[in-house]
Amino acid sequence: MSDLFPDAQPEASRPADGSRRTFMQQAGGILGFALASPIASQAENLAEKLAPVNPVVSGASPLQLTINGQVRNLTLEPRVTLLDALREYLDLTGTKKGCDHGQCGACTVHVDGQRVNSCLTLAVMAKGKEITTIEGLAKGDALHPMQEAFLKHDGFQCGYCTPGQIMSGVACVKEGHATNDGQAREWMSGNICRCGAYPNILAAVREVAGQSAKG
Repeated sequence: MSDLFPDAQPEASRPADGSRRTFMQQAGGILGFALASPIASQAENLAEKLAPVNPVVSGASPLQLTINGQVRNLTLEPRVTLLDALREYLDLTGTKKGCDHGQCGACTVHVDGQRVNSCLTLAVMAKGKEITTIEGLAKGDALHPMQEAFLKHDGFQCGYCTPGQIMSGVACVKEGHATNDGQAREWMSGNICRCGAYPNILAAVREVAGQSAKG
């Protein structure tokens, strides 16, 4: 046997498999123990360097918001959305909570003249800006032309989406995005009407756009 395999060791001279396995396990354990401490220390140092400054923000703070021309004083946590600030803290419930994910447009308000989904806007982000809700469109007993047009064309059924539709319609006309039916549909597409009153809504928006063009 030794002539055919000259490099082979006699059975008695080879270490037992169990002994070899035990030796490797012990050696690996010693090496791992020796390396674990410095690696863990380096990981902790790296984590401290990468950690953001003041990562946790909590607690309510005073906040002033200008809504429909009036300064309102609130005490809110930073996480409160503009929608919840309006509805839950100021009792301005004309702005509706629909999907709460920015997909239906029921919560549309104007911030510095731009339409925004208030469910996706933190209240603190609107500090120092002019906020207009559906309650602020009319001037006393005089309705806004868009409100009048919605009444004239019966642009609502259940009425839940109507405040957001009107706020978006006002902005759409102001932006110059209602010069034809197709354009108005496109720029009003972020507002969903479950009742399907779209033809009447479109008619109202287009009428106000026509009045603006003449004016």
